[in-house]
Amino acid sequence: MSSQVSTLPRRGLNARQAETVQKLLDAAAQELAAVGPEALTIRTVAGRAGVSPATAYTYFGSKNHLYAELFHRKVLLEHPVEQAVEVGGRTPVERVAAVTRHLATVLGASPHLASAANHALLGTDPDVERLRIVIGAEIHDRFRSALGPDADAELLDALTLALTGALLQTGMGLISYDDLADRLDAVMATILRGNA
Repeated sequence: MSSQVSTLPRRGLNARQAETVQKLLDAAAQELAAVGPEALTIRTVAGRAGVSPATAYTYFGSKNHLYAELFHRKVLLEHPVEQAVEVGGRTPVERVAAVTRHLATVLGASPHLASAANHALLGTDPDVERLRIVIGAEIHDRFRSALGPDADAELLDALTLALTGALLQTGMGLISYDDLADRLDAVMATILRGNA
């Protein structure tokens, strides 16, 4: 079942629908922090949001879809690329580090969301597949913004692969969120050495 959130453009939702989606996402963030990713259900999120489960399922066809959308909005849309790059330094290495440190800080502050999204984004749900493409493009755009419009495509791919690999390793428990920013700084500097 494909939900309205994934089949309609965001601006295609009327004001009431957009408000309902936002209530569900806010409730999901609260529920996730309270009970963790395994115990959260669409029904408990709907209850917390004050809407019926049927309404919640209209917008989010699965728990993974909800997690992917929550990750997209809370981690990327609420923390735009311009903020991350502007706090960085003058060199490409410093600007890329600003992007990765910003993401690591946001994820470290929301470990339940990071864990839930890590699992969800690996799924095959069509709604998640669509969001995975959007999220990947936004991460790629953050690196392009840090390096400039003439950035080498292969370099951008290497940075994106390194970041997503680090996020996967963090989700698997191989890297802690406390260590993520420093580890990414070292990896990104290595990739950029001689390329920027």
